[in-house]
Amino acid sequence: MDKTVSDLATAVAGIEDGMTVMIGGFGGSGSPIELIHALIDRYRETGHPKDLVIINNNAGNGHVGLAALIEAGMVRKLICSFPRSADPVVFTEMYLAGGIELELVPQGTLAERIRAGGAGIPAFYTPSSYGTDLARDKPVGEFDGRMYVQERWLKADVALVKAETADTFGNLTYRMAARNFNPLMCMAAAEAIVQASRIVEAGGIDPEVVVTPGIFVQKIVEVANPLQEEDLNRANAAYPLEA
Repeated sequence: MDKTVSDLATAVAGIEDGMTVMIGGFGGSGSPIELIHALIDRYRETGHPKDLVIINNNAGNGHVGLAALIEAGMVRKLICSFPRSADPVVFTEMYLAGGIELELVPQGTLAERIRAGGAGIPAFYTPSSYGTDLARDKPVGEFDGRMYVQERWLKADVALVKAETADTFGNLTYRMAARNFNPLMCMAAAEAIVQASRIVEAGGIDPEVVVTPGIFVQKIVEVANPLQEEDLNRANAAYPLEA
C-alpha cells in the first residue's frame, strides 16, 4: 500500500493528451508548482501531454506554474472562476488570440461542482448566475419562490495537489490556507497525484488531523522545500527557471 514514487517525472508520467486535470491552489497558496513544472518538462522532452482541460481557481500569474503550463501551449481549455488575477498576461493574450477556451464559473459554484463530482452527485441547483450569460441554455427551476440554475458536477482524470504532510498510505494534511480546493479535487479525480513537503510512515499522522484520507490518493512524491508562486513572480522568474 506504499503510494510513494521516486521523483516528480515518475509522478506525472501517466498524464496523457486530452486529459482533464484539476490543479489545486488559491493563487499561489496550495499550488503544486513542482508537479506543474515536471509536466512542462515532459512536454518539452516528448511533445506530450497536450490539449489538456485544466480546472483551477484562477488563470495563473506571471510565467511560472499554471501560467507557464498555458504559455507552453499545453492547455486547450481552462475552467476557472477568476481569470483576471494579479498578472494574467499569458492567459489574457492567448485567450484574445483564440488560442485557449474559457469556461467561467462563479467561485462557490466551482467548489460545489468539484465537491459534487467527488460525492457522486451529477447535478445540483444554485441561485448564483441566474439571469446572466453564465446561465444561458442551462436548466432552471423555482424553489420556494426563488429561481435557481442547474449546474453539473466536475470530475477529472487527474488532480495535481500540494500537501504539507503525507504518510505512505496517502493520508494528507495541509498548511493553513493551502488546503483550499485540494481535498475536493482529490475526491473528484480518478487519480490524485500529490507533492508533500514531508512523507512519514503509515501511522505517523494523528488520525484526528487527517484531512484527505488515503483512499483518495494514488501517488505521492516528496518535495521538501516547495517553491512559492508569489516569490517566483516577485523575482520576475519564468519557467524553465535559470540555474
